[in-house]
Amino acid sequence: MANIYTPQAIWGRELRHYRKGAGLTQGQLAQKVHFSESLISGVETGQLPASPEFAETCDKVLNTGGALHRLLDWRKGQIFPSWFGPWREKEQEAIALRTYQPLVFPGLLQTEAYARVLLRGNEAAVEARMDRQAILSRQSPRPPSFRCVIDEAMLYRSVGGPEVMREQLERLMSMTGERLSVQVIPNGMHSGLMGGFAIATLETGRDVLYVETAVRGITTNDPEDVTVALERFDAIRSEALPINMSIDLIKKAVVEKWT
Repeated sequence: MANIYTPQAIWGRELRHYRKGAGLTQGQLAQKVHFSESLISGVETGQLPASPEFAETCDKVLNTGGALHRLLDWRKGQIFPSWFGPWREKEQEAIALRTYQPLVFPGLLQTEAYARVLLRGNEAAVEARMDRQAILSRQSPRPPSFRCVIDEAMLYRSVGGPEVMREQLERLMSMTGERLSVQVIPNGMHSGLMGGFAIATLETGRDVLYVETAVRGITTNDPEDVTVALERFDAIRSEALPINMSIDLIKKAVVEKWT
């Protein structure tokens, strides 16, 4: 039996509250929302999770004003590991972001299909990652500037197959502009072989570092660590191809490898 105090179980009780308020049985609601009665029963008892589509449909049928879909936000809070929370907070506050990634494309630039492969089909995690990207298109405050350097090997590393890779590389090219740049560092010996990291510059001018390890990410504002990371990013970027040449290399990968 499901724990009655989990967020999932509490959400299920909210659904039951609205269903009963509308004077509907589980079977009657099932007919209206075109989901099975067994699913509704499982969700209401906290044994099954609700999808965003299910929540939105129930909101419309039960006239909740979108309450059920909004209540799914608990999943976004839990979907990120506890150690990622501090970085996500700084990422949201940042006026400038810099990152070097040697293995996979930065989460802020991933397509939904590419993210879904990396996250092994965890739809809640995919949705949360897509939500993070909203900082790049927000109206207020102004989106952060974003300087990204990636390793050339990533252009040819298959994640999800040709269609997924082609869409991902085309997105990189389409997003490049005045406030967002992507540069490729050619294969070979270079300053980025120690691993990926990101730097957030806050409105106060303070820099915060996020370093990826094999088991978790570490967020720190230790002055010595931040200084080393800033110097390393400058070195990596100086070894990377200029933006136009980087775009040409990405195009080449699309044509030669993924088309």
